[in-house]
Amino acid sequence: MSGPTLVIELERQPSPTVLRDFRALMVGLSSRFEEKRPGFYDVNVDAERLGVAVDGREEDRPKPYPLPLLGDAPGDEGLAGLVGFDPRRVDGHRPFLVYLMGVGGEDESLFEAEHAEETDIEAVLGFKPTHAVNVSACCNREIDHLATALLTATVMDVIGGVAKAELPDAQVPVVSGLPGVLGAGDDDWAVLGSAGFLRAWAAHPSFRLLK
Repeated sequence: MSGPTLVIELERQPSPTVLRDFRALMVGLSSRFEEKRPGFYDVNVDAERLGVAVDGREEDRPKPYPLPLLGDAPGDEGLAGLVGFDPRRVDGHRPFLVYLMGVGGEDESLFEAEHAEETDIEAVLGFKPTHAVNVSACCNREIDHLATALLTATVMDVIGGVAKAELPDAQVPVVSGLPGVLGAGDDDWAVLGSAGFLRAWAAHPSFRLLK
């Protein structure tokens, strides 16, 4: 990937209902949607639907603002408002690969390789992950870093789990005091947290993901 990636660690395989809601969410957020296999989506996500204000000027930092994406439940009622786009609007539509991997899936070997020797992470999580969702941006502009964090948080609203983010050195003191932080890996190489943590981090003036 040419942009940042965040990982959602899962304690168990998502149920068919959760997977259906996950797919519906991605359809609703996307101006271009391709399902490569169940749980693997190649999409263009409208950053404004995530709460990123886009004005088209490269030098201006996009600002996250609250946007109620889901209703009280992750069913059709809460997702209906996500559908519907003006095809003439292309600025701010960011390319992503969002995909589930894990035990019993097509990407099991990749999952095992990415989770090898992560006993420090498992100690913070309190469980050994069996599955994960990778949220990988295909571009590396500042808007893509913001959209990655907010898209990951939005997926977590539906699928649950714990976010794992590798940290640039300068971000360690930034994230340590944010709400929703569960802990860090040995040597502070990665931080684990909730969807609320990702949103708080994205709103921080010094926010930046590791590329």
